[in-house]
Amino acid sequence: MKNLCFFFGLLALTACTSVKNDPKKEEWIRLFNGKDLKDWDIKIAGSPLNVNFNNTFRVTNGVLAANYDEYKKFDGEYGHLFYKDKFSYYKIRVEYRFIGKQTPGGAGWAYRNSGIMIHCQSPASMTKDQSFPTSIEFQLLGGSGQGERPTGNLCTPGTNVVMKDSLFTPHCINSKSKTYNGDQWVSAEAIVLGDSLITHIINGDTVLSYTKPQLDEREATYPEMLAHFGSKMLKEGYISLQGESNPVEFRKVELLNLKGCMDPKAVNFKSYYVEPDNSKCRYK
Repeated sequence: MKNLCFFFGLLALTACTSVKNDPKKEEWIRLFNGKDLKDWDIKIAGSPLNVNFNNTFRVTNGVLAANYDEYKKFDGEYGHLFYKDKFSYYKIRVEYRFIGKQTPGGAGWAYRNSGIMIHCQSPASMTKDQSFPTSIEFQLLGGSGQGERPTGNLCTPGTNVVMKDSLFTPHCINSKSKTYNGDQWVSAEAIVLGDSLITHIINGDTVLSYTKPQLDEREATYPEMLAHFGSKMLKEGYISLQGESNPVEFRKVELLNLKGCMDPKAVNFKSYYVEPDNSKCRYK
C-alpha cells in the first residue's frame, strides 16, 4: 500500500513538473473579478479617497457599474475607479454599455459618456475636489439616436500627445468609429506601449492612434505632476474607469501585460512581450 501511494504521488509530481510554458499563450489578467470591487480604489470629486459617495460604484449580477439611482441631482461628482497596480506596456480590453437616463444636473456633454483613463496619476495624489485625474482618456460614448457620435475618442486632461508628427493640444478628438446607439454592449481595447504608441480599437477595428503621451506644460499643476510622474513623458501609470452622471456598465475588464521576462531560457518567457523586465525571469 505504501509503495502504491508513493507511485501515485510520484506520478502526480511528475505531471505537475512536466507542464511546460507555452510562450505564445496569452495570459490575460482579470482586473474585474465579477464579484466585487476588490483591488480597486474609488475617487469621487468632493469626497475623500475610497468614500463611495451615494453608492456610485457597485457590482450587481456580475456587472461593474457606475450608477446614479441614489442621486437626487448630479453636482459635479465625477468618479473614477482605479485599479491597484501601475502598468506601462499592455493591452486593456473592456466590454461596456450605457443604460438608462442621465442623472438630472449632468452636463450635456456627459450624456452617455465614460472612459478608460490610461497613464493616470495615483488616486491618492488627487485633491478632494479634483474632477479628473491627469491622464490620457480613451473616451467611451453612446449614441443619442440622432446623428453621428463616435466612441473610442481621445481626451487629454492635463496632457498632450503627438499626432501626425505634431503636438496635439486641443482637449479632445473624435475617432473614426461607428456610432453605437441604445444599450448594446461594445468592446473597447487599447494597446499601450509606454511613452511611444497608443492605439484605440472598437469592436475589432482600429479607430485612432497617437504617440508620445506627455504632461501639458500649460497646466498650473505641471510642476507637481512632473515630480509625481518623474518625467514629462508618460511612460506608465494607473488605469481607471470613469463615471460622469450617466449609468454605465462593464461586464469585462481584462489586461494583457506586454512587459516581462524576455529571456527564452526562462520558464516564464513570453514571445509577445515587447518590453523586457528580466528581473521577473524564473528558471528551473
